[in-house]
Amino acid sequence: LGPYAGELREALLAYKERGRHGLARPLGALLAEVVAAAVGPARPVLLVPVPDTAAAARARYGDHLSRLARHAAARLSGVGWDVATARPLRALPRPDSVALDSAGRAVAAESAFRARGGRRRSAAGRVVVVLDDILTTGATLAAVSRTLHGTGMTPNVAAVLAATQKRQQW
Repeated sequence: LGPYAGELREALLAYKERGRHGLARPLGALLAEVVAAAVGPARPVLLVPVPDTAAAARARYGDHLSRLARHAAARLSGVGWDVATARPLRALPRPDSVALDSAGRAVAAESAFRARGGRRRSAAGRVVVVLDDILTTGATLAAVSRTLHGTGMTPNVAAVLAATQKRQQW
């Protein structure tokens, strides 16, 4: 959608870190726009949010991306899309990525996700869209995509709300 700066950054921080859950609906609507732009006319769609760790979900009163995925799905469904959400993965404990550099993020993400046990929603015939809120290095999306491949799901596209700007080191 845009750079992780200004009002978008403030809204994401308020939602994720300050408990402003009322922002889930408008952020979900924005995420629906990103999904629509990324997918184009392809249908049906399966939205797969990057899962929170158990500790992050407790701190945020629930899995924040799953909440956004539900709002995005409702928005898309409301305009006629055949859309579903699925949570085929679980996140394992890992260090907070805020303090990690690119290499540290890649290492942390590599072993951060596992397939959930039990019955899974089928992705057959659906465009699989991985959802994340903030793209920093791409390590999380890459790790989630690899883990999804292991479950038999093939991610087709990723949709994110914001992307950080690469910092120059002089």
